[in-house]
Amino acid sequence: MIQISKKDKEKVLEAIHSGKIDTAELALPALADSIVLAMKHHGFLEPLNDVFEDKRSDSLHIPPDIFLTLAITAKLKQKTSLTDIPFAVTDAGLLAELGWNAWDYGRNVSDGLFSESVMRKLVKKYSSGELISFYNHYVQDCALKNLGVQPCIHILDCTKIPVNLGNANYENSSVVTIDGETMRGYKLGVLRGITGDAGMAEEIVFGTLKTHDMELCREMLKNTSCFHENDILIKDRGFLSREMTNYRKTERKVDTYVPARENMDIFKDAASLAVSGGKWQKHPNKKRKGQEIQPVKSLGPLWASDTPEKDVPVNACVVHDKKTGKFFVFMTTDTTKTARQIVQTYELRPEIEEDFRQMKDFWKLSGFKSTKYNYITFHIVMTLTGYLFFQIYKNLVEGEAYTGKSLPVAAKNYKEIKPKEVVVYVGQYFGIFPFLEFLKIYAECTLEVRQLLDPILAKV
Repeated sequence: MIQISKKDKEKVLEAIHSGKIDTAELALPALADSIVLAMKHHGFLEPLNDVFEDKRSDSLHIPPDIFLTLAITAKLKQKTSLTDIPFAVTDAGLLAELGWNAWDYGRNVSDGLFSESVMRKLVKKYSSGELISFYNHYVQDCALKNLGVQPCIHILDCTKIPVNLGNANYENSSVVTIDGETMRGYKLGVLRGITGDAGMAEEIVFGTLKTHDMELCREMLKNTSCFHENDILIKDRGFLSREMTNYRKTERKVDTYVPARENMDIFKDAASLAVSGGKWQKHPNKKRKGQEIQPVKSLGPLWASDTPEKDVPVNACVVHDKKTGKFFVFMTTDTTKTARQIVQTYELRPEIEEDFRQMKDFWKLSGFKSTKYNYITFHIVMTLTGYLFFQIYKNLVEGEAYTGKSLPVAAKNYKEIKPKEVVVYVGQYFGIFPFLEFLKIYAECTLEVRQLLDPILAKV
């Protein structure tokens, strides 16, 4: 049975002296705890209750934000199993600030405070769609509003999430062959909003690997509340759609930046017009000294839809790689932009690729411990929320020292100067004791109680 443990040092101290304690743990502060504590101070935890529908019929005395905060903290500590969640918060300072922790009083402490069956029972109540909706609503209705920001530049991309090819038990997974490589898995679509020097996944969609990128994201692109008039959307060739480009420009007033494919008429004609024009300029990116750029205007008729009379105007920046002789064509529906502005805007797109790399390499995005679809989705949503917290943290005064750093680098450089503390659990309560105070209490206890506390001393 899950129960909440509330902070009450006096009751715990009384229980220690009478030899009645359940367990004790050495508080080991980590960067993840500091991040969650900062989220608490800045009001990012309590709104979890507002956007997460509580469908439980039991354990209602545990608010959803407790369950979710534990799960998010576990992901910040790169823990992937459901059974890792109750062990996530170990910092005494964070526990004191939150005023609670949770555990399963029906289990032997040595077996872990939460049973996997308890966690599965909780997650099972939510469908994949509900979990995705929770994340999207939390970011848009809580996190962004709390930060007081409204991204005006958005990057769209999808990433493949592979699983064991030979395991057909992964629900809703599909098998595809790409460039000769066969894989099984899922696909995550992300709309990334740029906020200052960082960014966040402001809306996501999740589906099977076989679904085309454009089809997976189509409804999100049409209906997302993240778009506002005069916003910019940057995307790659996988999302080329004249109809959707027209819709965003005419209905949503959002301009698109997207590269053309080499087999498209607009690509061939734009490159040809640039060569004949001969008005090349230096590439604004100093790392691309071997490339030159040139604007080409009024290309809309060369990229026609089934209703060409409704097609919006399109301009392009043609990039020429003088070393290889190759051309690249970057299109936009914002006809007021120069070639320099077009290419500089599109060069923001790799930021989302870096997000995906970090999520996969460091955050264990595909570290699934279940083949059930809603459990897989829960892992992804909690991981993305942890990544969101880290991005927010780096934009706060508390985390500005980690600006531009990945989580592993930040964690490696993290230094905690607070003295060690011990957390002791007694029934529905826990107490936090500075280590020196704990030693004095230990010396006053009976042999039986000291034997319960010995494993804690062994960790120091």
